Amino acid sequence: MSGAGSGAGRETGSGTVPGGTSGGEIAEHRLACEALFADVAGQAGPVDQLRRAALRPMHAYLIVGPAGSGKHSLAVGFAAALLCPDGGCGACGTCRRVLAGVHPDLVEVERAGSQLGVEDVRKAIRASYDRPVESARQVVVLRDLHLARLAAPMLLKTLEEPPGESVFVLLAEHLSPELVTVASRCVQIELTAATEDEIASWLLSRGFPQERALAAASAAHGNAGRAWRLAGDPGFSARRDAWRSVPARLDGTGATAWALASELSAAVEESLEPLRARHREELEEIGGNAPKRSERSSTGRRQAEERHHRLERRYRTEELRVGLGELAASYRDRLTTGSAGGASTRHVTSRTRSTLVAIETIEAAAQALERNANEMLLMEALMVALSDLPTDG
Repeated sequence: MSGAGSGAGRETGSGTVPGGTSGGEIAEHRLACEALFADVAGQAGPVDQLRRAALRPMHAYLIVGPAGSGKHSLAVGFAAALLCPDGGCGACGTCRRVLAGVHPDLVEVERAGSQLGVEDVRKAIRASYDRPVESARQVVVLRDLHLARLAAPMLLKTLEEPPGESVFVLLAEHLSPELVTVASRCVQIELTAATEDEIASWLLSRGFPQERALAAASAAHGNAGRAWRLAGDPGFSARRDAWRSVPARLDGTGATAWALASELSAAVEESLEPLRARHREELEEIGGNAPKRSERSSTGRRQAEERHHRLERRYRTEELRVGLGELAASYRDRLTTGSAGGASTRHVTSRTRSTLVAIETIEAAAQALERNANEMLLMEALMVALSDLPTDG
């Protein structure tokens, strides 16, 4: 294995400072990098590890953590620190473009389908052999490595003999047996899901009102990025109320079920408008800063549009997942109040059974989102299934 690979292993916050860097230099760098990791909550140890790593980077890093733990935000912040001429100032044009995902030396590869396929991995490998456009190096971020059971071994040769000007940042939710050898060629950064209290405190520290911060932290289920978006979304409370009102509004008819599916789907689409507005601004910035060579300008815009499409799809899925969580919570609330009012044991048992079936049906719909199901058809089927359940035992 090449010299770059010899330093692979598990990074620790208390380990030796890489390359003999002084403690004072680390402290200064920590302050300079603060803005790069502003979107990360509850991951102080991993943030510090990546700050240290940016001073003397290795060839490959593997960030492992559950969905919503901040893997992508950590990867992009780390990329900014690696590409910035000042080591991650957080304020220059390089840092801003990296954080916006439009820097030419940040290459992000995402799966085209339900799995990270062979062609996806090949794309990342090919990109790693390109020369940097502006910076001294380039960063290749490969997402969802845990979904590359068949394709992951293709990375081994490149990780063992890495291109000298590229740094790999691999992201995975967990390590399957197929990834153990790949992991051994990387510096491994391990994350845990942020707690609800950590997310709420993080939102409060960024100026969100307490009520909104607590509600968003509760609805985000450990996903800090989702919590940030919900806390800043003025329509979040109304959408939450709409999802929670579904059980009371279902009347057993298909017409009502389909109307509810359309209403909730439209609300999800409306929630994406702030993101789309930001994407329009990014495209305008790319046009304003475009280099003279029209081919490169066109390529940069096309890559940004593809990234925007993927991000909007991910946000839509997340919004649906949040809504389904609120819907399930509404049914769970019925379990705690179902025995009130002197109802007969048979009546309570039947209603409890129906409520449990409803919760299982909602959870199955949430799992189907992971398989790229047609979202509108999924919503219609869910509303019809819930409508068919008995409501009064």
